[in-house]
Amino acid sequence: MKVIHLISGGDTGGAKTHVHSLLQGLNRHIQADMVCFTDGPFTQEARALGIRVDVMAGHNPLSALKPLRDKISKEGYDIIHCHGARGNLMGALLKKSTGLPVVTTVHSDPKLDYMGRPLSALTYGNLNAWALRRIPYKIGVSHAMGDLLIRRGFDPQQMFAIYNGIDFTSRAPKLSRREFLDSLGLDWPDGVVIAGIAARLNPVKDMGTLLRGFAAAHREQPHLRLIIAGEGQDEAMLKQLAQDLGVTNEVCFAGWLSDTDSFYHALDINTLTSLSETFPYALTEGARFALPTVASAVGGVPALIENHVTGLLFQPKDHQALGRHLAALAGDPDLRRRLGSQLLEKGRTEFSIESTIRRQLDIYEAILRREQRKKERRRDGVVICGAYGRGNAGDEAILQALVTEMRSIDPDLPVWIMTRKPKTTRVRHRVGAVYTFNVPAFCRKMAKSTLYINGGGSLVQDVTSHRSLWFYLFTLSAAKRLGCRVMMYGCGIGPIRTPRNRRRTGRVIDRWVDIITTRDSASIDELKALGVSRPQVILAADPAVTLPAAPPQAADALLEEIGLHPRKGERYLGVTVRPWPGFDEKAPAFAAAVDYAYQRYDLIPVFIPIEGKLDAAAAQRVAGLLHSAPVHLLPACPSSELAIALSARMDVALSMRLHALIFAAVRGVPLVGVVYDPKVSAFLDDAGQDLYAQLDQVTPELLCSLIDAAAQRRQDRGALEEKTARLVRLERENSQAAARLLAGR
Repeated sequence: MKVIHLISGGDTGGAKTHVHSLLQGLNRHIQADMVCFTDGPFTQEARALGIRVDVMAGHNPLSALKPLRDKISKEGYDIIHCHGARGNLMGALLKKSTGLPVVTTVHSDPKLDYMGRPLSALTYGNLNAWALRRIPYKIGVSHAMGDLLIRRGFDPQQMFAIYNGIDFTSRAPKLSRREFLDSLGLDWPDGVVIAGIAARLNPVKDMGTLLRGFAAAHREQPHLRLIIAGEGQDEAMLKQLAQDLGVTNEVCFAGWLSDTDSFYHALDINTLTSLSETFPYALTEGARFALPTVASAVGGVPALIENHVTGLLFQPKDHQALGRHLAALAGDPDLRRRLGSQLLEKGRTEFSIESTIRRQLDIYEAILRREQRKKERRRDGVVICGAYGRGNAGDEAILQALVTEMRSIDPDLPVWIMTRKPKTTRVRHRVGAVYTFNVPAFCRKMAKSTLYINGGGSLVQDVTSHRSLWFYLFTLSAAKRLGCRVMMYGCGIGPIRTPRNRRRTGRVIDRWVDIITTRDSASIDELKALGVSRPQVILAADPAVTLPAAPPQAADALLEEIGLHPRKGERYLGVTVRPWPGFDEKAPAFAAAVDYAYQRYDLIPVFIPIEGKLDAAAAQRVAGLLHSAPVHLLPACPSSELAIALSARMDVALSMRLHALIFAAVRGVPLVGVVYDPKVSAFLDDAGQDLYAQLDQVTPELLCSLIDAAAQRRQDRGALEEKTARLVRLERENSQAAARLLAGR
């Protein structure tokens, strides 16, 4: 493989480091050449690293167009890879004439690149915006950068992410800590705790917040010190602010430093206060030295700094939170060691230069495969329809599992989702998306796709509404008429109450559907009762049973945010309730059971919403009736992975919501189910879970007795996990059936 990289050549900072280290690493595996449009230190350093560089300088950027075209034709490159505005402009102009795939790495927010430079924004900024719209493939230097670009309308299925990796090989600094401090003229005593930052002194880095946070922390921890390494337009303002805050003697403005190894070696705490970031090298450099890190939760920062796991996060400009974090680290050496060692481990595993090179090679291979695929296939892809984009964590878990399984079948498969919130779905799942009820749009996608999936959950029922049933039936027939193979995927069937709806449902499914996989055996019985005989019917399971959990530390951090202390051995009762006819009358029974679990078993209730505001309102109703138990309510519906991790953290789960029960069951948590819909009891029966009651039969005494039974099972989580292991195995039937249809079998 041969790749030509186009870049201005005047680049500095993270972009320069990324491009140099990337091409140096790539050339160990493929031929990666560089063309720069400016000669200078950038090109000189590249040549020193053994990178093949051509310089095509000139005031007119278009003057390089013909020489570039000739070079590409002569050398036989496979891919054009662009960096920055000038590189993007040339790549966009060369795309059609060369016929080569073009990809660009977006190193920073294009709208902020020329902040404070109106002339450059007017010229290079607008040219870059034009070029980006014409370059099909994009690489963000963090998932957050990719999300930003997707929100601005770029295709999520042509978006990749690659993080700035570094060499984590241990190397000794040139100077000891004392020697480094002496070189700066600092006579700070040996016992001080030193925080530091290496960054440009400009408004985006928001050093004012750093100084204010430091001053607050210093009042609490007088042995705390700060070194600011960098130069920039805000330097005079920041020095005056340090004086105004009374910390001039405790803050060192070190200027630009070439010896960053000695700088990080001298620190006890690494900091970052930026208002906007992609994925800063300062964090990975700090990780290499196992430095506990306090950073603003912006851009790609949370990918490396997980709150209370590999560091501490705060919201931009919140100097008070920053001050609390700095004070906590300054006063707790064990906390510094724990966060620093966990950060180093994560950095080595996920953010090494080796992982960056592997990821870049994978991206090149994917681009070449997809370009060849476009030439070979008239129809391609899958359209997935379900109750998506409505803020329900259960439905979003189904969708996440579906997308994951489609990618496992074929990583290059185009995926389109019918959803109530297309913009949100595109960002969250990196898929194409159309509004659920935009009939012309989803019909156009069906006409070009191979497979249509009616995707999971209880879509085929008329309890919610007759119209939703009719709509889903219409999509089944429309997809088949437009040439798709049609599958109902891990679905629940029913209840369908009216005779007319039952007749219509049976006819449509029998005529237009190729394969049906169900999530419970009761749905198979219902299909038979509806007269469905032609499609292949397979017992599977809910797709969400296969989803992974977030790290336990992430769940603990969320619990700590609502005032709990999971690291101190607290035990919890996970409670998920929802509004439903009859719920208000039963709310006192739920409250009595929660109080009982707290008094009898010391189980602290944690209310976990699955569908945002609805579940929160129901939880508040129960919480308002509690007499002894404390109230801990999660403010928002967590992500699927985090909801699963939270469920695993519970000792007992009391839930009306199906997916809260699924999340708990697959982690072996003892369950108490309250059945408001047959789908809940169908799952519990298939999972071998017998502790449940019908909503209309709920009493305080019944719920308390069920909690007693569940509490007795807390020591036997392995056996409970084994009961649901069968469902995990069955779930594979879903993706296997989809794979057969995609392959035309």
